[in-house]
Amino acid sequence: MSEHVLVSLSSIVILGISAQWLAWKLRFPSILFLLIFGFVAGPVTGFLHPDELMGDLLLPFVSICVALILFEGGLTLSLKELREIGGVVFALISVGMAVTWGISSAAAHFVLGLNLPISVLLGAILVVTGPTVIGPLLRHIRPVGKVADVLKWEGIT
Repeated sequence: MSEHVLVSLSSIVILGISAQWLAWKLRFPSILFLLIFGFVAGPVTGFLHPDELMGDLLLPFVSICVALILFEGGLTLSLKELREIGGVVFALISVGMAVTWGISSAAAHFVLGLNLPISVLLGAILVVTGPTVIGPLLRHIRPVGKVADVLKWEGIT
């Protein structure tokens, strides 16, 4: 393994641990600092290049990581919860998604002046939630009652 690969992988681990520690120390959701550290290390400074580091293995590696995250999230779901809150979850992941997509797309088109296909694509990207974002936020905010269950289901489905 080349020195560049070892330095890059070590940097990723060190930055990830540092972001987690800083979030814990400041009592912020860890996803916030992980995103900031990742953007600074990648696109902002150009210090890390995932395409060069992982090569052809980048897409399979990311796919496996996403599958593991969704599998772990699915293990926390309970069908008993779904029977109680299924209607609200369905409304969030159907009507809520469509409304958010439409408003985001319209804002991108009319406010930012983007062309329509790019606006629709941006709206679709902004609609997506997931357990990697919802989970840490739920642990930080600690909502009570059915709100936590609804958000957990919405983030995973």
